[in-house]
Amino acid sequence: MKWRTILLQYCFLLVTCILTALEAVPIDIDKTKVENAQPVDSAKIEPPDTGLYYDEYLKQVIDVLETDNHFREKLQKADIEEIKSGRLSKELDLVSHHVRTKLDELKRQEVARLRMLIKAKLDSLQDTGIDHHALLKQFDHLNHLNPEKFESTDLDMLIKAATSDLEHYDKARHEEFKKYEMMKEHERREYLKTLNEEKRKEEESKFEEMKRKHENHPKVNHPGSKDQLKEVWEETDGLDPNDFDPKTFFKLHDVNSDGFLDEQELEALFTKELEKVYDPKNEEDDMVEMEEERLRMREHVMNETLDQQQFFTEEELKEYENLISIQETELKKKADELQKQKEELQRQHDQLEAQKLEYHQVLRQMEQKKLQQEISPSVPGGESKIQPRI
Repeated sequence: MKWRTILLQYCFLLVTCILTALEAVPIDIDKTKVENAQPVDSAKIEPPDTGLYYDEYLKQVIDVLETDNHFREKLQKADIEEIKSGRLSKELDLVSHHVRTKLDELKRQEVARLRMLIKAKLDSLQDTGIDHHALLKQFDHLNHLNPEKFESTDLDMLIKAATSDLEHYDKARHEEFKKYEMMKEHERREYLKTLNEEKRKEEESKFEEMKRKHENHPKVNHPGSKDQLKEVWEETDGLDPNDFDPKTFFKLHDVNSDGFLDEQELEALFTKELEKVYDPKNEEDDMVEMEEERLRMREHVMNETLDQQQFFTEEELKEYENLISIQETELKKKADELQKQKEELQRQHDQLEAQKLEYHQVLRQMEQKKLQQEISPSVPGGESKIQPRI
């Protein structure tokens, strides 16, 4: 999620710059307080996997670019449009030769990896005579026309591909959460249908009470607002609220001292706000909903909008329940068919067992008859061939 992190970093830098502009007089900060402040938990958080099929390549390219002082400085000064539009990619021409050489090598390794994937897929399909160069066109995070050199076009394509893919990733996460909420409400309503009138009223009353308890929490500050940052400054950092300084605050929470607040460092600022609303010990607080709120807070800082509407509409819930009903009907139909098949197989099995038993009975009768004939052979007239001794 690194490029998304870069966009988040810019937005947070913008917030801190605005807050700095609002300060009438520079504040003299007690440096001993800053030095003794405890680092936030984000320092312990491992960078998450973006889930992209080119995740490793993306991270390696960014790591190499961040070693170039010129590009790093340009990145810090760039706005969102410069990053997303690809104008920042032009700065690649000014990075050091050493950095360009490393980027060239990374691209050759990535192209080789993609070719191996293509070859493995074709081998599994036992297909031959296909142009590997043409198949490379399906990968839009690099320029396949020049597989040897990492150019500004490659950086531009990588940024745009990652931005687009991560936006789709967030959208998919929101859709999964919506399904989770609708299923939870569907199951609640289905459970109510199984109760009598008295029990149903009790459950509805309990449900409303849990909603009231969940909504009864301390004031939640607007994500990224001055009030929110000052509260972190005072309660988390343990500093005097009258000495709040955005620049010092930024340095305090830039745990790895890279000049940015990355996604994990930014999340740490939201934790206190989320703890006001969600407590894992409370039955009425859903931790899945808390993580969705955390994601929405991150997106708010990036997009400067916060959607306060409910997670799903009544129409969406009805549509979802209709879909569940159709699926349940189809599953029941399949289950009935399987049951009939099972019964038919059982009938055939029983029939075969009966035939097998009858067959063994006949065999035993024939063996007994044969054995009797061998022991006591008779002659015509019914007399035995064996004469008694005198």
